[in-house]
Amino acid sequence: MQIQSYRNLEVWQRARKLVTEIYRLTEAFPTSERFGLIAQMRRAAVSIPSNIAEGWGRHYPAEFTQFLRTANGSRVELETQLILSTDLGFSTETDLTPLLEQTTILGKQLLSLERRLKGRMENGER
Repeated sequence: MQIQSYRNLEVWQRARKLVTEIYRLTEAFPTSERFGLIAQMRRAAVSIPSNIAEGWGRHYPAEFTQFLRTANGSRVELETQLILSTDLGFSTETDLTPLLEQTTILGKQLLSLERRLKGRMENGER
């Protein structure tokens, strides 16, 4: 079955859910971090599903692959910021563990999708 929209991709759906979780987590951060770590974490989180969607819209596997790589970079950036938020005492290990599990799953899904696109390119598909 051919996927008709990026909104049907499980990786996009998972990334979208992660954005909501990051917004909830950062609501409890100190207001002094509003323009610091809060903004950085929210931007990194939003970047993941946004890049998946933008890559889908390019219609060419090579371009889509590049956007998936950018999404993955944002994912790793977010992981680092989550760890830093715990180091700084803004969140706890209990907060951190499920979110890091989600980012790990996202990374695997992004890589899997990238590999499928690579297979399509090797077969001469657009």
